[in-house]
Amino acid sequence: MAKMTKEEVIEVAHLARLAITDEEAVHFADQLEAITNAMELLNELDTENVEPTTHVLQMVNVLREDKSVPGLDRELVLKNVKEHEAGQVKVPTILE
Repeated sequence: MAKMTKEEVIEVAHLARLAITDEEAVHFADQLEAITNAMELLNELDTENVEPTTHVLQMVNVLREDKSVPGLDRELVLKNVKEHEAGQVKVPTILE
């Protein structure tokens, strides 16, 4: 099983632009070692007849059918705006 060292954790933290203390590096090294050891156990499993999957659950398209429907009536929409001109909503200028 792979031993994760404090120096390796500090190097990875440096590459990731993370500031960690020596105590945190030791703690993270222990945690990362436990994770890599758990992953090593998975290599012992017989996956010869296991079909590869992209998701553990069967996914189906749950979106509605893409079809054209009429929008809101323009006059009705323009009743809800402060100012409008030529059938369009008038907004304050933000750029000079």
